[in-house]
Amino acid sequence: MRAGRVKQGKIKACSTRVRFMSKAKLHAATMGGSADDTEAAFYEALQNGDIDKLMACWADEDDVVCVHPGGLRVVGVAAVRTTFEAMFAQSSIRATPLQVRKVESLGSAMHNVVESIDVMTADGPRQAFAIATNVYHKTAQGWRMVAHHASPGTGLEMQESSGTPQVLH
Repeated sequence: MRAGRVKQGKIKACSTRVRFMSKAKLHAATMGGSADDTEAAFYEALQNGDIDKLMACWADEDDVVCVHPGGLRVVGVAAVRTTFEAMFAQSSIRATPLQVRKVESLGSAMHNVVESIDVMTADGPRQAFAIATNVYHKTAQGWRMVAHHASPGTGLEMQESSGTPQVLH
């Protein structure tokens, strides 16, 4: 659709969408005014296994990206939802963000976190770690996640290094 030209059907569809926005989307739209608020809501929903609240943190765009530790790149809201639903079917994920490092601007924010994850194993509860990068964009609905990329980690990540890297990318 070109700028300046509006189809009658599009206006009606958009107004209907806003009027019947889900409670989770309304909650996310009013949950706060920062990327920090969206990140807090994301981890709370992750820990509670609440798929609707978790997905309310994501931008409603086809190009959102999620990579779980050791997993494939998942693209699109529906695919991201499917991966989290599969994880929640097994149990909630007790991931707590630690050591948050932020790069923020007016319309985007990147948070790199060490995630402490409580994992139930055959030998009982264990602690695991992941290194995650969360990217947020400021949208008309507020700050929304557009990327979550987590990689397996170890307890060594708790000791940060800001010196010269030993391995080149």
